[in-house]
Amino acid sequence: MSGARIHAFLMPRAGDRVSPVMVELFDRLGRRGHDVTWSIGEELAYEPGALRAEHDLYLLKSQAPAALSVAAVLDAQGARILNPYAACAAATDKVVAAHRLHRFGVPTPRTWAAAEPARLVGALTAGPLVVKPYDGYHGSGVRFVDGPAPVAALAGGDAPVLVQERADGPGDLKVYGIGDEVFGVRKPFDADSHGRAGVPVALDPAVADVARRCGRAFGFGLYGVDVVETPDGPLVIDVNHFPGYKGVPDAAARLADYVDEHLRADKGLALPALPALAGAMR
Repeated sequence: MSGARIHAFLMPRAGDRVSPVMVELFDRLGRRGHDVTWSIGEELAYEPGALRAEHDLYLLKSQAPAALSVAAVLDAQGARILNPYAACAAATDKVVAAHRLHRFGVPTPRTWAAAEPARLVGALTAGPLVVKPYDGYHGSGVRFVDGPAPVAALAGGDAPVLVQERADGPGDLKVYGIGDEVFGVRKPFDADSHGRAGVPVALDPAVADVARRCGRAFGFGLYGVDVVETPDGPLVIDVNHFPGYKGVPDAAARLADYVDEHLRADKGLALPALPALAGAMR
């Protein structure tokens, strides 16, 4: 589709309002004849009843609830959203995401969840452990603890907290998916890593396969996977929709080609049905 109207929901960045990759992407799409606009989800002000799906395609880059709420309204009106709203919502809720990855056979560290973390202490392994908010992103709220005792001291609430065995490996690996292509970038996983480019690396075939399975588990066309390469094989510790792609060679050009392809042909992206349960839930 030429001359499409595209709107992107973005997240703010400390130091640069819009990622350089996104700036180049929008420039490339504009030179291809598309009318591209964007907004920061947290800065939107609107009447919910007046929201209308007015663009040919929406790019859901933001993981913030402010943007996801608007995307839900637009999705209900039949808007084309990349990635689909239901898939993004499933990945943003880490309880839902952990269950979905398990059902699709994606290897992950053992994970527990509870609104009152102290209730997990009897079930947890010795450690080290990672504690995560169920709706966290960009490393916000992640804590590393030595064992069950610090988990027992955490205050409870009405939202679930995830506790995960901490995987050990030679380094942190981010895998970026653009359609069927996957790209590896080595960088540490922390609260600031989303702003750093990292170093491109070749992907082991086993890692590439696991990453693609993550994309299929959510019906994503654009996604990122945090992987730890352990002696027993790769483990997925997080999946997110439409990541930053910093460090991916020619990222903006590749993204522009994918968006164009998505506009020309219905890619059929959708949150897939879960495979049948192999046995009783634990």
